Amino acid sequence: MQTRESARFMECRGRERNEELIGVLLAISVVSKRLAGRLIALEHLEAERTRGGNLYDTRQNAATRR
Repeated sequence: MQTRESARFMECRGRERNEELIGVLLAISVVSKRLAGRLIALEHLEAERTRGGNLYDTRQNAATRR
């Protein structure tokens, strides 16, 4: 009797650990995706800067142009 209860407890505990592990891996995935997006944005900014491009795409009107 006690052996069956122990087996059920271990099975439940294993399930909980798996669910926790899944949650942690999903969180890592979300953060990794966000960081990858930021790295791509930084790469784009750096490429624009080295090409001498306008980083903020501002337009000049006749009053601000000199």
